[in-house]
Amino acid sequence: MGGMAQWSVILPDEQWATERLFQHEVVTVAGGPVAASAGDEVLILAEDHVVALARVEKTDGGDLVLGYQRRAFDSPVPAEGLIADSPVAAVDVEIFQRLAARVAGPADKKNWLVSVAMPIEASNPAEAVRQFWSHVLELGPSELPAYVWPSGDELAMQAFVLGAERNQDPEEEDEDDE
Repeated sequence: MGGMAQWSVILPDEQWATERLFQHEVVTVAGGPVAASAGDEVLILAEDHVVALARVEKTDGGDLVLGYQRRAFDSPVPAEGLIADSPVAAVDVEIFQRLAARVAGPADKKNWLVSVAMPIEASNPAEAVRQFWSHVLELGPSELPAYVWPSGDELAMQAFVLGAERNQDPEEEDEDDE
């Protein structure tokens, strides 16, 4: 029996949160199947959705090192027909192909500007920069909004916290409460 096998891997919530924040080329998942081997295809699941298509790069003492092929982080695909009753499971070829086809391929890229801005009191620019990086490390992506907009379209600016869009306008938040 030759050929590649197809698997599904469920990312734990904490690991999924980290994957959404940072652009990694690979993800290591603990407790992979002994039968998985380099070249096998993997549907990566989080919150009952397919969030990426990957390939097994290597198996390392029960850990699977998966190289991302395509990501659907921002438009996850419902894992319809997939029974993921364990963190890692073999997947029927037809179900795998149907779900993998729905994971979007690379979109056309455009230039984005991303900014983190905060008021800092300091005696000189170098001190201000040191304080800035200290605040960035201390607050991190869970508290510090990053602002992103298409290059040349500042009016389209959006705030993101923890990799998800957030409304940063206190007046609009007050209206939502009413």
